[in-house]
Amino acid sequence: MEQVKQVLNASRFWQAVTALCLWCSAQWRSSGVVRWFLNPRGWGRAASESSIFFKVGVCLRRALCWLYERLGLERVFSGSVFGRTWLWCVLPVALAPVLPTMAVLGLSAVGFCTLLLALARSRERQLDWAPINRYVLLYAAVYLAGTFFSVDPGSSRNPGLLTVAFILFSLVFGSCLSNRNQLDAVITLMVLAAAAVSVYGILQYIFRWGYQSAAWVDSDMFSSIEFRVPSTMDNPNMLGQYLILAIPLGGAKLLSARERTSRLLYLGCCAVMCLCMILTFSRGAWLGLLFAGAVFFVMLDPRLLLLAPAALAVLWVVLPNTVLSRFLSIGNLGDASTSYRMFIWLGTIDMLRDYWLCGIGPGDKAFNLVYPDYSFSTIAAPHSHSLYLQLVCDAGIAALAVFLILIFVYFRMMGTAVSREKDRTSRLYQIACTCGVLGFLVQAMTDYSFYNYRVLFLFWAYLSLGAMTTRRSGLPEGRLLA
Repeated sequence: MEQVKQVLNASRFWQAVTALCLWCSAQWRSSGVVRWFLNPRGWGRAASESSIFFKVGVCLRRALCWLYERLGLERVFSGSVFGRTWLWCVLPVALAPVLPTMAVLGLSAVGFCTLLLALARSRERQLDWAPINRYVLLYAAVYLAGTFFSVDPGSSRNPGLLTVAFILFSLVFGSCLSNRNQLDAVITLMVLAAAAVSVYGILQYIFRWGYQSAAWVDSDMFSSIEFRVPSTMDNPNMLGQYLILAIPLGGAKLLSARERTSRLLYLGCCAVMCLCMILTFSRGAWLGLLFAGAVFFVMLDPRLLLLAPAALAVLWVVLPNTVLSRFLSIGNLGDASTSYRMFIWLGTIDMLRDYWLCGIGPGDKAFNLVYPDYSFSTIAAPHSHSLYLQLVCDAGIAALAVFLILIFVYFRMMGTAVSREKDRTSRLYQIACTCGVLGFLVQAMTDYSFYNYRVLFLFWAYLSLGAMTTRRSGLPEGRLLA
């Protein structure tokens, strides 16, 4: 690697490209819009502490500590495994891809209780603060309101409350770490879990394990595609959404690894994840991953854009015709899947003209109580096949507005951190978390990403993970089970 750098640095062409990139970078950073974006004001714990919600939280915290002391609970929980907040909060995140939804909810509840226990045991322990936290709370509140104002409150109650619980767990997850080793271990576990899910998916493809739906592929247009890999996510598109989040983290671990054994391990993880992504035959996921990968390399070093034509040429030669024809069919209305989505979007937009303010409520039953009256060509659907349309369906225009503001604040937070970060590993993690969310949101245009509750859970945990990477450099090394 060092020899390659020496050869490139000696090249006149590379020197000219470097000078051009540095000039463009200087112009970019001097832009008023960019300087405003990367230098937010009013972000800090002081702004949060002035709110009424913080003051109420302080009162509840004091009451919790007083109750803990009065009941003498220290004798019960001293040395208990339930004092390991990090462990119980990480378990649901690491195991979410392979556990049933209710098991993830149960582990999340235990993680929440262990955090309350930690706050009660130590008056000095503080909840970690992030700029997105207030918007996470606001979005959860709006979604909860949408649940109660549903056209069918009975059917919306369970999916709505489950969604709110998974959203709020992201705040718990963001406050469970106390040192850098714990953060690095979380990322390692997430990458290894994704690699294990991918290996299982590859075995599914080889041995034709698992359920296949005729609706997953147009057999007339893609007769060569006999099997699409769902792995543990029950649906190839949902698996693709999950892998978009995981693959950039695997790339960050690979580039930050210092030992040869670690590099080989993470190279293997990235390879099986990418292969499994191909076998999903999910065009939206492929597009999202390509977008995430392009942004990853631009943020890492803009000069890597010069390799893009060569990389695309290699992919054109290496990838089989089945994959290429599938990808090039994006936007082709002759494909049954594409036309199916188009008709659903048109019907949903027509429906939202009447229900844009409060939505119709979360859940398939609420959606299908109203949507059939607006559907085009009598097409039935469990949801709108677009995250952004479905947010309006679930909780009205306010939910979409708050979600978009939250995403804007997230990208601003990550962009500010990347522009100021000096530690290479922390910067790689920040870039990975930024690109993973970008790619996820690209695919979300053509799929309701939160239809799978475990994908929903992992997305919100991923936002929290991104916030944690922004403060990684300031964390002490520490012990894993501190």
